[in-house]
Amino acid sequence: MQRAALLEAARTLLSEGGTEALTFPALAERTGLARSSVYEYFRSRAAVVEELCAVDFPVWAAEVETAMERAEGAEAKIEAYVRRQLALVGDRRHRAVVAISAGELDAGAREKIRAAHGGLIAMVVEALATLGHEQPRLSAVLLQGVVDAAVRRIELGAAEDPERITEAAVAMALRGVRG
Repeated sequence: MQRAALLEAARTLLSEGGTEALTFPALAERTGLARSSVYEYFRSRAAVVEELCAVDFPVWAAEVETAMERAEGAEAKIEAYVRRQLALVGDRRHRAVVAISAGELDAGAREKIRAAHGGLIAMVVEALATLGHEQPRLSAVLLQGVVDAAVRRIELGAAEDPERITEAAVAMALRGVRG
């Protein structure tokens, strides 16, 4: 229960203040634990980040996968892939992962994030192959680039409404996957 409370506090700190806000004193204060107790659960900030990725990213990816499974046809699956990721931007788990990605992390934590994103990208490769892309993995990486740009735009609180950003990203993705 303490570990879960620490992870919840870490999500809150990351979503409110980015990676700079994720400190052991702040975690201790948010959970009511002594600072030394935080070290009993995590040896470093990177360890907190790695656990957040291990816990939160699979849940997020499962939501994207479920949306894709419900869609009929390759184009609809791609649209679901884009829409679901952008719909999750407001979710605290997503804000924490974005904050983590933007921060200074050790190589192990960065690798875990890359691997998690690789799993997300793999979900859309089959749909792209079905549409006849000769290099579906490369196309999937580029498609994710469109999603990532839209995520950053929404996260920045851009002048455009998040729904307009989503519609533009979906339109761009679908035009791009049709060739």
